[in-house]
Amino acid sequence: QVQLVESGGGLVQAGGSLRLSCAASGRTFSGYGMGWFRQAPGKEREFVAAIRWSGGTTHYADSVKGRFTISGDNAKNAVYLQMNSLKPEDTAMYYCARSTSNYWYLSPIRYDYWGQGTQVTVSS
Repeated sequence: QVQLVESGGGLVQAGGSLRLSCAASGRTFSGYGMGWFRQAPGKEREFVAAIRWSGGTTHYADSVKGRFTISGDNAKNAVYLQMNSLKPEDTAMYYCARSTSNYWYLSPIRYDYWGQGTQVTVSS
């Protein structure tokens, strides 16, 4: 069994930064892709960023490219999302999730373990 716990969310002004963390227990991320998703009230859950644990290749949604950076720490079994130049439209609940394979996917249905989420609110 895998448990994912996100942290690092909060309230920040537009233009500010936050760093989200996702810690895993139970099993390591090794051999899996890891993703960050977000969901705003009344909207569907959307892909934000992902990383392949083997090789470290990353992928970003166009809306966050150049502003967000995903990274991983194998020793700490953790995944991070550094968010810079935040905008009000980035306001959402942010979730980390483990892919069902070594690859990452854009669709949330291809992820089998999810954290409880951490709220990010960006004020204008």
